[in-house]
Order: sequence, then C-alpha cells, then structure tokens
Amino acid sequence: MHSLRQALAISALLVAAALAVARPGMAADGDKTVERAVSVSANGSVSAVPDIAFISAGVLTEADTARDALSRNNATMAKLIDGLKAAGIAAKDIQTSSLNVAPRYVQPREGRPATVSGYSVTNQVRITVRDIKKLGDILDQAITLGANQMHGIGFDVSNAETLKDEARKAAMQNARRRAELYATAAGAQLGPVLRIAEDVPEGRPMPGARARVAMTSVPVEAGSQTLEVEVHVTYALR
Repeated sequence: MHSLRQALAISALLVAAALAVARPGMAADGDKTVERAVSVSANGSVSAVPDIAFISAGVLTEADTARDALSRNNATMAKLIDGLKAAGIAAKDIQTSSLNVAPRYVQPREGRPATVSGYSVTNQVRITVRDIKKLGDILDQAITLGANQMHGIGFDVSNAETLKDEARKAAMQNARRRAELYATAAGAQLGPVLRIAEDVPEGRPMPGARARVAMTSVPVEAGSQTLEVEVHVTYALR
C-alpha cells in the first residue's frame, strides 16, 4: 500500500511538472499580440559614364537565286569581319546574331498567284567595342567594309557591380532614415534589422548628364547611366 501511494505521488509530481512546462506555450498560443515591426522600401543610385558599346551591324544582299545571294553575302561578311579584327576588335567580341534567307515576291496581278523574283540574305553580327573612343571610327569602318544595315547601339558600364555597392549603402541609409521617422511618429524606438531584400533595376540613361565622346567620323554620344538599387528592409520596434 505504501508503495502504491508513493507511485501515485510521483505520478502527480510528473504531471504537475509537465503542466508547468506546457503553460508558457499555451499562454503564447492564446496571446494574439504580434511582434511590432516596420517595413520600408528605399532607393540608392549612382551615375556612371558607359565605357563599353554594342553595335548590331549586318549585310543584306539580293540575287536571282538563294545560292548566289548567300555567296555574295558570305564574301562581304568575311571582308567585314576580317576588317573589324584588323581594326582591333577581338574575335570574342564579334558574334553572329542572325542569319536569314528569304524569297522576294512580285506583286501578283488580280487573279494570279505571287511569283518569286529572287532571294535576299541578311547576316547580322553583334560587335562589342571596349575602347569607346574608337566607336565612331568602328562605325565608319563597318560601313566602308560593306555593312549596309545598322540596328541600334547600346552602352554599358564594365564595373557596374562595384559601383552598385555605393548605391546599396545609400539605399540602406535611406531605409534607416525612413524607418526611424515612422518609429518616432508611432511613439516607438527602432530595433534591429529583421529582414533585407534587394531589387536591382536595369541601368537606365540619365537625361541631362551627358558625356560626349569625341569622334573623328560618326558622331556618337555615350551619355551616362543611372545605376539604381532598391532595398526592402524590416526593422523591429521597441
């Protein structure tokens, strides 16, 4: 009997201990209070002058047969590519972007089907110019070598990722300033950072801040680009 009482007493103590451990969790489940926090978004940006250019140049040829049109195109493209390499463009910076062979049609008379009058061949290459001061000369030379199609020029900043680090610092400073303003207005104090997320928009031209590149032939303006970073930061409130 004594052993039975002792066993029941031990069991009661174990149950009480289990309830004591469980109560904080149970209280937390019943507590609907959410930790106070403030989330803000902020931007940081830097401007940079592009130092790399991209050209899309090509050759369009026409002939009575597809074979003849392609042969003529091949000869002109070979001359264009060899000339660009001789001008200092590395082989890795010349990349074929499109090759198209298409028939030419004669407008049909009423009631008659269209007829093929010949063929056209277009070959396009993407050229990367790493010495932007030579861009005008490269454009002029490409035309001289036989390029009869140009489809736009693009610019980029080679050390953009390093420059964006400054934009990141500025974005975080702006985020903290904004979060502190909200915290003060809410009668609280800013606590530690809980979460950081980043968006990096594509570099965009910045109007009004243009850096002219001196050209001896084709005039080109590289302008400048705005490198921008947006951060989304969540801070705890105290």
